[in-house]
Amino acid sequence: MPKFNDLNLKEWKNCDINTDSLWLISERDKSGKHKNIYHGNFIPQIPYQLIKRYTKENEIILEPFMGSGTTLFECERLNRKYIGFDINEEMVEYVKNQMEGDLFYKDYEIFLTNSLDKEAVKENIENALNRFNSKKVQFVLMHPPYMDIVKFTNKQEDLSQIDNIQEFVEKFKIVCENFLEFLEKNRYFAVVIGDVYKESEVKPLGFYIMDMIKRNFDVKLKGIIVKNIEGNRGKLGSGGIWRYRALSSDYYIFKHEYIFVFKKDF
Repeated sequence: MPKFNDLNLKEWKNCDINTDSLWLISERDKSGKHKNIYHGNFIPQIPYQLIKRYTKENEIILEPFMGSGTTLFECERLNRKYIGFDINEEMVEYVKNQMEGDLFYKDYEIFLTNSLDKEAVKENIENALNRFNSKKVQFVLMHPPYMDIVKFTNKQEDLSQIDNIQEFVEKFKIVCENFLEFLEKNRYFAVVIGDVYKESEVKPLGFYIMDMIKRNFDVKLKGIIVKNIEGNRGKLGSGGIWRYRALSSDYYIFKHEYIFVFKKDF
């Protein structure tokens, strides 16, 4: 039996965990607090699957890019503790407001902090871990900007301001250093990321990030998941004007993102 989740393998045939490397999702989950109000947020089904697969109840999830709170809302649903960071004041306030009326779920900490700031990250995580009476977290979920495809803030230190792959990868390495330090050895982390199209060619950002992590950290790559969601607004026109544009040119319409799952060996 796995030591890192609560799955009942006696009921494995009824388990809702997807073990395939291709995730085709018809539409995003809009239940509970989930609202598609933030361009670039990811669908709730991703943290749901990863949290259930790689953690137990009451364990701690750490997230460097909180966005509109998707992972936090799933942690509440699945009875996990949560520590989240974001550089965007509006989103931090939005998430706090969404959680304000909660009478029962208090096992979370949210910080308006630049995830590149090593000292601030360290201080905030340590304070949160002290509150949770823990020395480490049990899962890290990272969903960074895909370079400057969507600019989330105007701050110079925001990763979404970077238009150069080499610079982006170097900065993301710093984020990994700042956060993976707090992940228990032999536990798991995931990076959700897509590729970009710049200068008339596909820039395989996802694979650059995967390669950087493998080269710089003692980890095992446990999964490369390709996911597609049909119902997001960026793809609704793919059968119309975007299909015409693709046919009249030489490119393909992006319908994929990657979920890289790693096991920490250090």
